[in-house]
Amino acid sequence: MGLLHPQLHAFAAVLAEGSFEAAARRLSLTSSAVSQRVKALEDRLGQVLIQRRAPCRATAAGQQLLRKVRQMRLLEDEALGGFAAGLAAPAASMAIAINADSLATWVLPALAALHRQGGQLFDVRVEDQDHSADLLRDGTVLGAVTADARPVQGCGVRRLGVMRYLPVASPEFVARHFPHGLDATSLDRAPVLIFNQKDALQARFMRRVTRAQLSPPRHYLPSSTAFVEAAALGLGWAMAPESMLTERLPHGELRVLAADSWLDVPLYWQHWSIRSDALAQLTEALHAAAAISLRQTGSSHRSG
Repeated sequence: MGLLHPQLHAFAAVLAEGSFEAAARRLSLTSSAVSQRVKALEDRLGQVLIQRRAPCRATAAGQQLLRKVRQMRLLEDEALGGFAAGLAAPAASMAIAINADSLATWVLPALAALHRQGGQLFDVRVEDQDHSADLLRDGTVLGAVTADARPVQGCGVRRLGVMRYLPVASPEFVARHFPHGLDATSLDRAPVLIFNQKDALQARFMRRVTRAQLSPPRHYLPSSTAFVEAAALGLGWAMAPESMLTERLPHGELRVLAADSWLDVPLYWQHWSIRSDALAQLTEALHAAAAISLRQTGSSHRSG
């Protein structure tokens, strides 16, 4: 359990697991004991910290406290790391938010190298790059790959590079839906692939190409690899990272809808501003991996 106060461990466990019952199983306690510890902490601070619903959520005060608890836990693990041989409990995992396309292309080798070198554990939360900074604000994660260059309060920010997205579809799909190229009429009728409700890339591309607000038929498909596969199979057109197209474009499985049009999404690594060796190592590993895999310059829409 570590050196943190048992009330803080109970509080953090409820939010991590989503319920008092799951937290009790994790801590090898009864649900009543977990509830009593959280209630005692709330009484002590004079604040309601957890919204009792399914799943449990932190209140505004709870978000502030959760962030501090995660920082304390990370620093505690590092302070005790030199005595790990005499400790029964493993180090806590580092909670980070990564967008799905980065996770599918360049992030995992960096995490694997850190694990091999130092045994670091990771709790990866998949979140859209336009929304991942929210998980920093509420204390859920200690670092996030985000499209937001403005630092969250209490965080540092470092530019990673640019992920370029190309509009692609199968040759048959292009011949059927875009025989004369892209325009507002064809884009409004052609089925489009959307990752999830937060994915705005396709809509952003259509607005930039047509200057119109369109509502085409849409498929929702929350998987980066399945996203590209679905486009190759003719389910719809999509904005896909160029690094995921290196084999399919040369082999003719996919075609770029407009050779001179794309979207460049700048990515940043935001993290808590605390003196943590583990966090510093993670930051350097991600920055090094991004320097190899991401473009370091880019434009917002098109060349020429």
